[in-house]
Amino acid sequence: MKLHDRHALITGGAGSIGLATARVFCAEGASVTVADLPGPALDAARATLPADRVRALPLDVTRSSEWQRTIDDAVATFGPIDVLFSNAGNSGVIAPVVDYPEEVFDSVLAVHVRGAFLACKHGLPAMRDGGSLVICSSVAGMRGDPGVSAYITAKHAQVGLMRSVSKEAAARRIRVNTVHPGPVENEFQKSLEQRLSAVLGENATEFFNRMIPLGRHAHADEIARAVLWLASDDSSFTTGTTLMADGGMNV
Repeated sequence: MKLHDRHALITGGAGSIGLATARVFCAEGASVTVADLPGPALDAARATLPADRVRALPLDVTRSSEWQRTIDDAVATFGPIDVLFSNAGNSGVIAPVVDYPEEVFDSVLAVHVRGAFLACKHGLPAMRDGGSLVICSSVAGMRGDPGVSAYITAKHAQVGLMRSVSKEAAARRIRVNTVHPGPVENEFQKSLEQRLSAVLGENATEFFNRMIPLGRHAHADEIARAVLWLASDDSSFTTGTTLMADGGMNV
C-alpha cells in the first residue's frame, strides 16, 4: 500500500476529483480528512467512505480561522499530515473581460488562490517532514482562453504559488507540485459546458473532445491516480513541477 499509515487532508473533498482521490487514498492505506463546505455533498461523501479511517470536516478554504480549526481537528484525530491535496475550486462565469463581474472575479481568486495559499500557510506547519503537498490547478493554468479570465488567472497563479513554496519546503523534504486536469466527466465540467455551448453555438463537450488528442474527457479516478503518484514515494524526487493529466490537450 503506497500510503500505509499516512494521513491525507483533501480540500474540496466532497466534489468529484476530491472524493475519487479520497477513495484511492483509503484503498492505499491512508487515513483521510475530507474537508469541504458544509451541506449535503459533504454528508454524502462521509457516508461513502470508510468510517474508521475518514474524518469529514466543514471548511471554507478562504477563511484563515476555519483553516486553523480544521488543521487542529485533523491532527488531533489522525496525527500530523503526510499529504495535503488543495483541491477546492469554483468556476466563475463565462464573459468577456470587459463584462466580467468584479465580484465573481474576486470569488474565483479567493477560492483558488487564497484557498491554496492558506492551505500552504496553515498546512505546512502541521505536516511531517518528507510529505507531499499537491495543488489542483488545471490545463487552464497552462493556456489562455477567451471568456474565462478569472479561472485562467487563478489557475496560473496556483503554479506561481507552487513554485515558490516548493523551494521553501524543500529543506524539510516536503515536495510541492501542481496537477493539471483537462476536462473531466463530472458536474463541475458539465455545468461549465452547458454555459459554454450557448457561447460557442455548438456542443461544448464535443468541442473539447476534438481538442483532446485522446478524444475524450477524463474520469475522476484517473485524476486521482495522478494525485496518488505525487502523494506517494513513487515521486520522491519530484518537486516544483506541473503534472499534466489532460489527455494531451495542452500539447
